[in-house]
Amino acid sequence: MPQYTRNPPLLESAVDQDPIIQFRQWLDDAIKVGMIEPIAMTLATVDADGRPSARVVLLKGLDADGFAFYTNYQSRKARALAAHPFAAATFWWDRLERSVRIEGTVEKLTAAESEAYFRSRPQGSQVGAITSRQSQVIASRAELDARLADNLARYATEPVPFDASQWGGYRLRPEVIEFWQGRDNRSHDRLRYRRSNAGGWVIERLEP
Repeated sequence: MPQYTRNPPLLESAVDQDPIIQFRQWLDDAIKVGMIEPIAMTLATVDADGRPSARVVLLKGLDADGFAFYTNYQSRKARALAAHPFAAATFWWDRLERSVRIEGTVEKLTAAESEAYFRSRPQGSQVGAITSRQSQVIASRAELDARLADNLARYATEPVPFDASQWGGYRLRPEVIEFWQGRDNRSHDRLRYRRSNAGGWVIERLEP
């Protein structure tokens, strides 16, 4: 059974009072130790029938308002978010023996924000985004490859069209952010930031 011993104790006196600033510090640490995808997060949603589902997405924006990610608006996650605009996300950085959990409300980004990010992507990624009918059943890989090849040829010398009704971003606005750090003897540290009624953050220690 592994013993988590890579870090000193996670104390309230050692963390920032703003969880977004604290998250940035931990994310920077994950980047520095060479995690393959430090921005990968497991995103959990609940659909209209109350059934949960989870998948890994990439964090593509972070500011004081929350955590941004992008997807096809016809995807399974988008349909779930239309029914219940709430989500939870988890980051796991094994090389640091750290995890972060986020819970909150979800809102669509503006069309301008989504297009700005879309245009920042490589041409091939833009074509891939408009080619995929995300989460729909397809007969074969060959069918998808053919459609992608057609679009790559079609938009080789012209801008890829952007449709804000079909593809774009979401922002997860955190109401709770928990920082977990491994300790030996399973006495792990858990510090939870919870929004107070006054608008700030309350830091609470949870038992492991």
